Amino acid sequence: MDMVVASLPIVLLIWLMTKSHPVASHIALPVTGLVALVIQWGYFQADGWLLSANTLAGILAVATPISIVAGAIFLNRALVISGKEAVLGQWLKSISPNPVAQVMIIGWAFAFMLEGASGFGTPAAIAAPILVGLGFAPIPVALLALVMNSVPVSFGAVGTPTWFGFAALELSADQLLEIGQQTALIHLVAALVVPILALRFVLAGEQIRRNLVFIFLSILSCTVPYWLLAQVNYEFPALLGGALGLLLSIVIAKRGIGLQTSEAQEISRLVAKTEVWRALSPFLLVIVILLITRIEQLGIKPLLNDTGTWLQWGEVSFSQGGVIAWQNLLGTEISWSYKMLYVPALIPFVVTVLLLMPVLELNAKGLRRAGLDTWRRVRLPIVSLAGALVMVNAMMQGGDQAPVFIIAAQLSDWLGGSWLYMASFLGALGSFFSGSATVSNLTFGGIQASIAAETGLPLTLVLALQSVGAAMGNMVCINNIIAVSTILGIQNQEGAMMKRTVIPMLVYGMIAALVAWLLL
Repeated sequence: MDMVVASLPIVLLIWLMTKSHPVASHIALPVTGLVALVIQWGYFQADGWLLSANTLAGILAVATPISIVAGAIFLNRALVISGKEAVLGQWLKSISPNPVAQVMIIGWAFAFMLEGASGFGTPAAIAAPILVGLGFAPIPVALLALVMNSVPVSFGAVGTPTWFGFAALELSADQLLEIGQQTALIHLVAALVVPILALRFVLAGEQIRRNLVFIFLSILSCTVPYWLLAQVNYEFPALLGGALGLLLSIVIAKRGIGLQTSEAQEISRLVAKTEVWRALSPFLLVIVILLITRIEQLGIKPLLNDTGTWLQWGEVSFSQGGVIAWQNLLGTEISWSYKMLYVPALIPFVVTVLLLMPVLELNAKGLRRAGLDTWRRVRLPIVSLAGALVMVNAMMQGGDQAPVFIIAAQLSDWLGGSWLYMASFLGALGSFFSGSATVSNLTFGGIQASIAAETGLPLTLVLALQSVGAAMGNMVCINNIIAVSTILGIQNQEGAMMKRTVIPMLVYGMIAALVAWLLL
């Protein structure tokens, strides 16, 4: 009975958003969040004050995802208003007019590298608008971005889901490295299939078949270095693998290798190099800033995460590193914080636009217009994300008796020794709820370790499946779907999109299970 009741909010959300006449996310998610709160308070007898504090924390937590989305939209609108997005589109067509090459370079290799540098949904936020600017339809591009941004996620944001996601388990360096190696191998195999499924959203099957050699060369140019780097390091596989893959994909596309000859030889107007550099400068600066602020050894990352108090008003503080924190919400142990300078919003997006106004030839009027366009796009998603995060916090309250843990424990009891085949889906469930592979690993890493001990399965392999699942869960994560929809101006399609991305996710999970079985 606990399992049935615990699952009700999930079932309700899926039904509301995928029925024949779906309910808009800014209505469905707050309703689901309210149902989760009622169930916790009425059925699971949750402490009222703690539940209220978690609700407040969920609403405040909207600041992180919505600021990232707003920053990305602001950069995109600045590029559109300045005319530089059109220049970029023309340049990409001059590399290769073949749409397959364009999608793989931007939607796969470029996004792969961005995930390795930052994570936090940055790849879809930057890559998706470029593809729409090239003439691809917004909804197919959103679906492609969600599915493509899965393989690099386990090593996104300089490996954060791996080294920080499993930090609470106190694993040895060798164990972490082994988890990374197995995770990368599973992703490597899945990448031979999943990007093809993603391409089907934006391209005809015949186009894909005619350019299959290029597609696989582009895939392998990212994933082979990614896998090789994972043998010795769990921080840089996605970042360096993506950078090398992007470079190789551009070179291969320019030479027309693996591309249908007639398409690769189409004539496209050349763009002046100075104009190309102007159009590329925001992306180059964004990547440079992300690298500088995320590589620990450079010393900037600790400064931006410094929680040393600078100003204090009761339980609210502002740190030397720009961290806003509210301790002991409503007298409980629940706290909230927002890393104003570290979350990829103000830095790098807004700072990039302001620094490059002369380069982009953007005046104050254009800047105001970009700001207004951004606000119009994020108003309703703020409500949607608030509902989602309230539901997440409610479902995760209660320690070992939290609804999410009840679902996980019941699934492991049912499957026993067959858990190997379902372990990745628990990781995906964590991402579906939290919107973060790192949070999924933090939340379910302990459960996965316990199940491995009870069933006799190898610990590192089970945790690798958790990590893979947390990455593939990005495809169906409601937070990510709302974010990319907001960036592309798509309204009330979240449920329909989820129904389509769940199929690649299931395929991913089956491939992960097969590879794990072979490894075992």
